[in-house]
Amino acid sequence: MKKEEIIKQVALLLKEIPTSMEIVKDDSKKDKRFHYLATHMVEKAIKKDALIISENQKGIAILFKTSSKDDNFWSEIPEQLGLLINVTGFKKAMNILKIQKYIKNQRPKEGEYLYCWFWGILADARGADTQTGKEMKDEFYRQAVEYNLPLYAETRMRQNSIVYQRFGFELFNEWKHPSGDTMYFLRYIPSALKK
Repeated sequence: MKKEEIIKQVALLLKEIPTSMEIVKDDSKKDKRFHYLATHMVEKAIKKDALIISENQKGIAILFKTSSKDDNFWSEIPEQLGLLINVTGFKKAMNILKIQKYIKNQRPKEGEYLYCWFWGILADARGADTQTGKEMKDEFYRQAVEYNLPLYAETRMRQNSIVYQRFGFELFNEWKHPSGDTMYFLRYIPSALKK
């Protein structure tokens, strides 16, 4: 699948996610803002070899191998400014930073881990009778086992939290998000790390 097609699909999926709907400035450029955000995400995923696409090309995920030491504020300033100008606007920036700080504090302080930054499945490939979700979950677990690392994710969509748990993730924290929603924090620990 071509990069531009992946970006279009990610932009479409972002419009269903409460967090991205909140951070994207609501004005006449909203569609362009979602496209900019999707482009940023896909390009970062490609750069870090973190992009996962299902066989039918209807499921897309971004799964980073990372650690708490990977955050380099100074190196990310240009891309953060781009997001500020083209996606969020200045008014939302401080609130977003506070929320992101809480979210990051839920992840490991030491060592490496896998982080599911994004996971979306197009509407016509969702449901119990499709294999897209299972295929992607299997790839997440394959990487967790191969690297022998825990896998972390969060969602504000209760149904997605239930799906994650059905797939074997453990719910380890619930947080009353400033929006009023509940944010669910989940992790998958490979069996080799449980010993």
